[in-house]
Amino acid sequence: MLTDFIIVIAYFVIVMLIAMTGKRSKDMTSEEYFLSNRNLKWYSIAISTIATNIHGYQFLGMMGSAYLYGIAQANFEINAIQGIWMAAFIFVPLYLRDRITTITQFIKKRLGETVGLAYSIGSMILFATLGLGTAMLWGAYVGELAFSDYLSFISTERTTRVAALIIFLGVFSAIYTYFGGLAAVVRTDIIQFSILLIGGTIILWVCLRELGGWGQLYEKTPELMHLHLPADHPKLGWLGMLGLFFLNINYWCANQSVIQRSLAAKSLRHAQIGLMAGGLMKYYIALIVIVPGVALAGIVGKEALAAEPDQAFTYILANFLSPGLRGVILCAVFASLMSTIDSMFNSLATLWSIDIYKQYINKEATDRQIVNAGRRTIIVTLVIGILMAFYLTDLKFSAQDSAFTHTLNELRYYFNHGFVVVICTAVFLMTPNKKLALAAFLVTVPLNYCLQTYAEGLPYLVRALVVITSCLAVVAIPTIAQNGWLSAKDFFQSADRKVTRYGIWLIVSMVAVHIILGVLAFMANN
Repeated sequence: MLTDFIIVIAYFVIVMLIAMTGKRSKDMTSEEYFLSNRNLKWYSIAISTIATNIHGYQFLGMMGSAYLYGIAQANFEINAIQGIWMAAFIFVPLYLRDRITTITQFIKKRLGETVGLAYSIGSMILFATLGLGTAMLWGAYVGELAFSDYLSFISTERTTRVAALIIFLGVFSAIYTYFGGLAAVVRTDIIQFSILLIGGTIILWVCLRELGGWGQLYEKTPELMHLHLPADHPKLGWLGMLGLFFLNINYWCANQSVIQRSLAAKSLRHAQIGLMAGGLMKYYIALIVIVPGVALAGIVGKEALAAEPDQAFTYILANFLSPGLRGVILCAVFASLMSTIDSMFNSLATLWSIDIYKQYINKEATDRQIVNAGRRTIIVTLVIGILMAFYLTDLKFSAQDSAFTHTLNELRYYFNHGFVVVICTAVFLMTPNKKLALAAFLVTVPLNYCLQTYAEGLPYLVRALVVITSCLAVVAIPTIAQNGWLSAKDFFQSADRKVTRYGIWLIVSMVAVHIILGVLAFMANN
């Protein structure tokens, strides 16, 4: 374990050096700090976008869920491609045409200042609490499991050691984001993504070797090899995949921490190619994250880790990998976590500085004042994120027998439902009623709570489908009756029409295929 510990320490040193050695002017402009001078090329967009998306809940939470439920968990990765390509061919062309810095600016233009402000505040709350808190928790969780012996000098209590690691991870990522802005984030994302792919590939190879090959997945765990599960499954029923489709629109098309790379693209072409390349990467991510969890169930049995399925990843680390390789894998996990944390810090700084500080506090602010406001935001949200991570640690250890990724999803989707309603209203409807849009955004939270309370057996992804479609209907029906849909020509004004049209038909085809697969799964299980 000493070898692994040294490798991980060396990794943190290298990441900090890479982050802090890039070119930086003494007085950065706001566009340089938040959008890297809108000069990102397609490969940087592809790698940084997917690196931001992948964090601890994939390697720990999703692998633990795959151990319990099988490859149906892969839907979270595979279905994401629909959202990514919708961003490439529908949403990003609109954003780049308006040369926005934050999604809020687009929302304000379409739905008014009140809805835009509500959207911005909601996004900041979600990033600063569940976003940062979740990423810090998973990093500290795996670090404590791997190096508990070396961390015993901190405390004999497990929760105290986790808390110390939470603080370290948060402060470490905040430092280079504070000084370097988006450029530093993208530089570190590239090295982190490379390590992540290497580590994930090693885990996949080792697990399949221990199992006896690909064919043994069907021999030893046939019940876990169903991509679509019955509609009444408590977590991953096929009907919930329709709800996941809407949630992916929010995450991939209107999430500031993810879409900020596309906003910083050198051109629309670079943004679209980058997102398409990133979408293809998701297939491989599904492979290296989901298959090892299923393979582990075939190796040790489904009951071996039933008490805490989120230990599936660390079990593989401890039992199947030699010293040195373990260190590389742990670096991959920390890479995935830090690429998420630094992206959220950068996005929080952007949202506060552009949407709140510049708009309401100091309208005459200089670039230097705007950048400094963003840097102060990083410090404040670091504290909030650490406190939230402490709370989630208690929540995690009080429910160790469940796949914690689904618990976190339920918490996060309270906000996400409203975001989906707002962004779909802004993009797909012509001159929607602004008051109805605000009401629909606000009512998603109490409606979700009521369904959770009075329809307890309803899976959270199905609840998402009901809440989002119901609230969208509240805005869409009177709007369509009065004005019709948004003119399709708006989608093509800033893009190559042939490429964009092809992309939209590709998205429609993918959705149709998933619906057909869902129907076939329903028929097979009934």
